[in-house]
Amino acid sequence: MTEQPYTPISQVSKDANNMVVPTTDSKKTKQTASDTPNPIFTEVQQNCRISAEQLKRYSDPDELPTDTRTAPDLDVGFGQQRALKALHTALDIKASGYHVFAAGENGLGKRTVISRLLTRIAADAPTPDDWVYVHNFTDPRTPLALRLPAGQASLLQQQVNNLWQQAKKRLSQRFRSDQYQSKIEAIKNSTHQKESHAYDALNAEGKQYDLALTFRSFDNKAVFVHPSQLPTESNSGDNKQAETPNNQKNSERLDDSEKVNILSDEDNERKENKDSTYSNNEYEAELNNFVQKNHMQKRLSQLTIALEQLEDEANDEIEALHRSIAQRALQPLFTSIYEQFATHPLVVAYLKAVFDDMVTHVERIVNGDDEEFVTAVLATTPSRYAVNVIVSHTPDSGAPVVFEDLPTHLNLLGHVEQITQLGTVTTDVSMIRAGALHRANGGYLLLEASHVLEHPYAWQGLKRALQSRKIKLSSLEQMLTLTGSLSLSPAPIDLDIKVILLGEADLYYELLELEPEFDAVFKVRADFHDDVPRTTEHELALVAKMADIIDYADLYPFDSSAQATLLEHLSLQAEEQDRLSLHSDLLIKLLHESNRHARLNNETMVTADHVIQAIDDMDERSGYLRDLYWDELKNGQQLIQTQGDAIGQVNALTVVSYADSEFGMPARLTAVIQPNIGTGEILDIERDVDLGGSLHAKGMLIMTSYLRALFSQHHALNFSASLAFEQSYAQIDGDSATVSEGCALLSALANVPINQSLAITGSMNQLGEVQAVGGINAKIAGFFDACREQELTGDQGVVIPMANVKQLMLRDDIIDAVNRGKFHIYGVYTLSEALTLMTGLPIDTMNKKGRYRKDTLFGKVLSRLMLWDENQESTDDIDDEKSKKKAKKKRKEKRQKKENKRIKEKRKGERSNEKGSEESNKQSDAKPIDDTLNDSETTAVDEDGN
Repeated sequence: MTEQPYTPISQVSKDANNMVVPTTDSKKTKQTASDTPNPIFTEVQQNCRISAEQLKRYSDPDELPTDTRTAPDLDVGFGQQRALKALHTALDIKASGYHVFAAGENGLGKRTVISRLLTRIAADAPTPDDWVYVHNFTDPRTPLALRLPAGQASLLQQQVNNLWQQAKKRLSQRFRSDQYQSKIEAIKNSTHQKESHAYDALNAEGKQYDLALTFRSFDNKAVFVHPSQLPTESNSGDNKQAETPNNQKNSERLDDSEKVNILSDEDNERKENKDSTYSNNEYEAELNNFVQKNHMQKRLSQLTIALEQLEDEANDEIEALHRSIAQRALQPLFTSIYEQFATHPLVVAYLKAVFDDMVTHVERIVNGDDEEFVTAVLATTPSRYAVNVIVSHTPDSGAPVVFEDLPTHLNLLGHVEQITQLGTVTTDVSMIRAGALHRANGGYLLLEASHVLEHPYAWQGLKRALQSRKIKLSSLEQMLTLTGSLSLSPAPIDLDIKVILLGEADLYYELLELEPEFDAVFKVRADFHDDVPRTTEHELALVAKMADIIDYADLYPFDSSAQATLLEHLSLQAEEQDRLSLHSDLLIKLLHESNRHARLNNETMVTADHVIQAIDDMDERSGYLRDLYWDELKNGQQLIQTQGDAIGQVNALTVVSYADSEFGMPARLTAVIQPNIGTGEILDIERDVDLGGSLHAKGMLIMTSYLRALFSQHHALNFSASLAFEQSYAQIDGDSATVSEGCALLSALANVPINQSLAITGSMNQLGEVQAVGGINAKIAGFFDACREQELTGDQGVVIPMANVKQLMLRDDIIDAVNRGKFHIYGVYTLSEALTLMTGLPIDTMNKKGRYRKDTLFGKVLSRLMLWDENQESTDDIDDEKSKKKAKKKRKEKRQKKENKRIKEKRKGERSNEKGSEESNKQSDAKPIDDTLNDSETTAVDEDGN
């Protein structure tokens, strides 16, 4: 009979613990459960067993300081010599583009290390100059940038503020003085006298033509009229005509055409009142008077122009007086400031421009009715004379070290503020605000690379400034909103700075690929390491780092046992016995939480117990998902078997990572074989349903290639197989299950059970060599916890790559179980060693003919391959015999049909002949005999089936 493939999913039973256990062949079970194990299995088990001393590396408290108060001084560059060397290289080169990208994982303390290093370097560096923005009196839209030595910017601002206060006070006093009033009165009186003399002379000339000069009452305009038309209430016409009112110089004057119209109207009225019987002489006299009056009116217009010039001369004289007073009042104030900033020509030139502007606009300053000369809100000086200090440094304070935590375009390059007054958007030089580049100019600027890239235009602005080595303020609002609001274009400021970007290595590679100019701007990369070798020197250096954090945070001191426990946990985080993690965030968290437990216990010294409590608390906080899994395991929802044997079934070790939670857990891996179907294809169910990643697929292909190379030279692979992680509904990636998959597949091929007390993990290459995997400590802890939930029997354990032994930093309870023989850990170099431990059989020993022995695993695999081939051949022979019999029967039936047809035709011919005999022998009595013959023949034919 044909041997049926073993299907572990359908054939199951329950053990004493009510756990589902696949049923196995009794003969195989007795073989694996024999009291006399195979010598090869015993040898491999002894060679691969890992002792308890190899499971964790402890720190000796006696080699550490008594407590952190006696710790050595901290070395700023501890563990990051490569990165610091790169930093020094960039800082020593003054050429353009030598800025730094500090690459490393978050939490390594990159910013702290770099800030401390730069602070030390900057303390001995020269102090950069100050920068101020001032009003440009020539072009108000382009404020001037003035450079001053350190500390001088604030001094200039203070001096200009004091100057404004004193200048305004002194000018107000001078313009309210009696001397100033008397000079103004003298100028006005002189002008008035000249005007009076001019009117008197013109009035005298008008008398020759019998005309008098007077001023109309309703508009105070000077006109010539006949003496009879003078106002009656005046004392005398001569006196009235001679008067020149004080406001005469401010009255408007009629042009020539208006005056002619006025005279015409008067003449018309006069003519209407006269008797129409005027004689010709009287008419001629009136006409002559009109001509004379028109002549005098023109003379009056000429006088008006002359008087206006006289008024302009008076105004010029008053302005000259004002400038003279302002110059005499302000010159002493400015002289002292000139001398103070004599070594700065640009500053002196600006102060002289301020002096000239004050002298020019002295009336507006004194009157205080112009917004440009009124003190601004929250200021002591009008914005026109404001000195806006952009950046100022204390003399001899060294270079600045600035970290900008919000590197927007405005915060990096500065901006110009605007205010809205009565619906109008305005700005001025006092509203220019500095950015981080201004504050760090001449020093060092630290930025988080990811933060810079988060904000629009920030990276472009930073790159432009570093390439041009100038800080130029631009209105980002105008670029984004396309508004036409009034803005300033301040003069650019020279930039001399070193920028250090902080980010992860992946971000560096992305920028290098996507930003063509990135490498030209940030030419130096400083790599920060995640860990350091675990030597006595480095342990003491880490204790010094702990002491520095403790002093900064004002925590309780940690004794030597607490220090040792912390160092051991840092090795666990580094996943290496001989390495120590440098993640500062984790260390700071542990120190604070350990200090809390000491404070709750009313102790002033932190011990190992407090550190262990803190570690347990952190583990519990991140263990929610893990607890859910263990609940499913207890309830039987997760099918994990830690006892007994099963064919094609392996406990694989996996790691679940979600956010900040990471834990190990076993997963059931099964393999099913379909004989005589396919040519060795292996179906990866995880990959086909898109739950397997590329690395997982790579591991599957490597394992498939290994099996093909192993057996195809001995026999054709006349099967197909499928592999799956049972009850797995999430993404699976990584090649750490390659060895597990190989064990499950070979177990199913050989029909040999695997010991379910063991779990296995490991990667594998095409040569069958087992390679290291990640998360080894979490994986071991996960299977140990599962075994403890289902009772430790003393046979349980894990099989790991021997390359991972140096990474073991297991929990103390696991190490205790190994010491008591309740749990075992094996390290293997090859897949054959792993299979020997899992099946208890020799794997690939050969006989003298170079063939695998029948009692080996590979021998059993080849036996089954050949058996499937033989069964297939016997099945083919049976099918061939049935086909021959069927064909023979068909041929016989065909011949019989032909024979029956021939007989039928023959009988038909005989009947025709008998009919002719009946016609010739009508008297014959042979009819009954013929009927009988016909009946018998018909019966015979019917029996033949025709």
